[in-house]
Amino acid sequence: MQPRPAHPHPLLDRFGRVHTDLRISLTDRCNLRCTYCMPAEGLDWLPKPDLLTDEELLRLVRIATTRLGIRSLRLTGGEPLLRKGLADLVTAFAALPDAPELSLTTNGIGLARQADALRAAGLDRVNVSLDTLRRDRFREITRRDRLADVLAGLAAAQRAGLAPVKVNAVPVRGVNDDEITDLALWAVEKGYRLRFIESMPLDAQGAWDRARMVTAEEILASLRTVFTLDPVPREGNAPAEQWLVEGTEATIGVIASVTRPFCGGCDRVRLTADGQLRNCLFATDESDLRALLRGGADDERIEAAWRACITGKAAGHAIDSADFQRPARPMSAIGG
Repeated sequence: MQPRPAHPHPLLDRFGRVHTDLRISLTDRCNLRCTYCMPAEGLDWLPKPDLLTDEELLRLVRIATTRLGIRSLRLTGGEPLLRKGLADLVTAFAALPDAPELSLTTNGIGLARQADALRAAGLDRVNVSLDTLRRDRFREITRRDRLADVLAGLAAAQRAGLAPVKVNAVPVRGVNDDEITDLALWAVEKGYRLRFIESMPLDAQGAWDRARMVTAEEILASLRTVFTLDPVPREGNAPAEQWLVEGTEATIGVIASVTRPFCGGCDRVRLTADGQLRNCLFATDESDLRALLRGGADDERIEAAWRACITGKAAGHAIDSADFQRPARPMSAIGG
């Protein structure tokens, strides 16, 4: 595929960063209750009338791709597979004149049933979150006995051609950090593209503890006990540092969100399920696009609001700063 020419009016912030990657949360609901994300009883889900409709989502994506230069669209949640009519929505996105690359981040439950339909609709690839290969540990972490469903979903995505199938794992000290090499060996064998991610302070309970975060350097040290790793040049603004496993064609990624932040090259913007635009995962302010949509604003006014939001983007997330403020919303409500 030939690279697209640069957009004549790119979505720029005050630091000159060009934003081409839009993450849209389709729902804040989830069918897991991961201990590092939310309490066992779940959260107060958004009322249905507060969610953007398919028509509203399609209009915003059309504005983003034609007027703002968005080239990549990631559908997230909560758990996006819970969104009714998901395949129809993907079909509509894929039919846009300036259709973006379409991907989906999921916990994998239900993916086995939907993979073929999503691929036929125009979805390009999936990212599946999976932190353990042990059934008992999966049940302990997620409070659900659904590991078999996730593994079936991964296999179905691979068969459907949703490639590369990426697996995201978050090691937590004392929880699953002893599985780093097991996950890597499994992913190389299966042909999945594994990425380890440093844990971030985005849980609903506010219980994130940096001491329990397994750093990128620790992850790489564990991997090097079983693999010889060669660095791969970073692709554009991709957040992952990629490593080629010697003797194979497999790569393993490490996303050092906390210890080696990639904010200087960030090209992402996020839209929550209730239509709030966020210029950073850790933003403390949001721009209400839903109110503009439902108030009769034209495309020019929505575009202006979008650009104003991005103009105000900070230089970085400042997790290591003494005055760092956690976002009011947890990850499940923001979208991955």
